[in-house]
Amino acid sequence: MVQAAVMGYGVVGSGVVEVLMEHKDSIARRTKEEIGIKYILDIRDFPDSPFRDKFTKSFEDIINDDEVKVVAEVMGGVNPAYEFTKRCLENGKSVVTSNKELVATKGAELLKIAKEHNVNYLFEASVGGGIPIIRPLSQCLAANEVIEIAGILNGTTNFILTKMIRENMSFDDALAMAQKLGYAERNPAADVEGHDAGRKISILASLAYGKHVYPQYVHTQGITKISLEDVSYAASWGGVIKLIGQVKRLEDDTLDITVEPMLIEKTSQLAGVDDVFNGILVRGDSTGDVVFYGKGAGKLPTASAVVADIMDCVKHLKRRKYLDWADGDESIVKPYEQTEYPVYIRVESALDKKQVKQKVKELFNNAHTISRTDSAENEYAFVTDSMVVADQQKAAAALEESGIKVLSKIRIADL
Repeated sequence: MVQAAVMGYGVVGSGVVEVLMEHKDSIARRTKEEIGIKYILDIRDFPDSPFRDKFTKSFEDIINDDEVKVVAEVMGGVNPAYEFTKRCLENGKSVVTSNKELVATKGAELLKIAKEHNVNYLFEASVGGGIPIIRPLSQCLAANEVIEIAGILNGTTNFILTKMIRENMSFDDALAMAQKLGYAERNPAADVEGHDAGRKISILASLAYGKHVYPQYVHTQGITKISLEDVSYAASWGGVIKLIGQVKRLEDDTLDITVEPMLIEKTSQLAGVDDVFNGILVRGDSTGDVVFYGKGAGKLPTASAVVADIMDCVKHLKRRKYLDWADGDESIVKPYEQTEYPVYIRVESALDKKQVKQKVKELFNNAHTISRTDSAENEYAFVTDSMVVADQQKAAAALEESGIKVLSKIRIADL
């Protein structure tokens, strides 16, 4: 029997224990080894738990027990998860995790330590929850040059935008519903400001392109400024607004990496990914577009991915899986202001619409007017051809100086 430990007994941690226990026989059959849970680390007491004899409040119990070969870190956050993970790896214990914040900020270092000590650091659950993406990207698609990865990486924001699109619900009302249903935290900033998706796209970029892309290098913008007017104009244009995490390699070998609301055409495979579901598109030079779809969070879907990594570690106790990337710095990322894409812009002005249209044509590349029913008299919206972001910003500032207020500016994506 191979002994494992679970650090953290929250939603995911309790799910990991549940899956390991309920699927004990089938897991043993597939791994050719029984997997036991020797310790569950948590500072809280669980006197009514059927696993109460396995609980410990001391990490030292785990680190000092040579029988423990695999540790599941499902605590979340960087501290103390980073220190515990590092010590486990240094002491010859493989670690699996769902902790996207830790992988995004410390992944290169922890992978290096794992390599030095001939153990594994696996994190399938850190990006897609129950959606397999790390293993397919590192193994099944390994023969491809990855041209681009783009995805709906956060179920909470996707739920909110779906309510705005389908039910004409305001952002505030949709957020309140998400909180009531348990999809959004009381403090939803990590989701609605794009930070959660930013961590996930940084992990995918690091894996795909071989150098660590830290979250602070990712241009990140949330959905708090998206209005029902924007949703309506997107529909008139022939698309929907989604919060997209995207990375692609440019001709100069730098990366264009961003998380922001984007207009995508209704024909896109990502356009139909609604509610709390996630969708991740990988564009390979040999495969073309491959899309992974499913629930990106939740107790059992995420626990399923964590347990699969535990099983993988058990199968590779005497050899290391190849999963690696080098450290990176800011030079691998194209400055956001230098990136280029078409854009949708909505403005308002007391000026005559003909004057507004003329000013827009002077400042923006081949601007095309879009309209919607019941638009306000002083409202005007348009889309442009591809423009460098710095030029977009300069043109938007010139509009403001001429008495035309810019209300929205949203990237248009070719997905």
